[in-house]
Amino acid sequence: MADERLTIGEVASRTGVATSALRYWEELGLLPAPARVSGQRRYPPSAVEQVGVILCLRDVGFTLRDLKALLDSGSSAAGGWRVLAQRKLAELDQRIAQAQAARIAIAHSLDCPHEDVFDCPKFADIVAARLAGASLEEAHRH
Repeated sequence: MADERLTIGEVASRTGVATSALRYWEELGLLPAPARVSGQRRYPPSAVEQVGVILCLRDVGFTLRDLKALLDSGSSAAGGWRVLAQRKLAELDQRIAQAQAARIAIAHSLDCPHEDVFDCPKFADIVAARLAGASLEEAHRH
């Protein structure tokens, strides 16, 4: 039906998102304020897809603040999306590099010939390099 309206519970059921989160997203402006029928929220069926979009964007690392900024910019086609996506991609690249450096450091600590890593001179050198301002990746290379 073209006039079909969904209760907040129906939207929650169809999306797997708690009603409290839907209300919060509405408060933030991520979901438009729904019509009211006898005081109850009634969402258009398109709200389900909109929640799906929010979930997908959140899953790839966008914060609710990012999503709000995108919506406030007026249109994803107006360049707001590209700027936000480029910034997020750079952030993800940085987090990946940090995670890779952490993984290498932990793997090397497991290969350390010392029973206690705190007795390892290499570990002491890494700590000293970090205290001197080197990143974990830089400190581990020394």
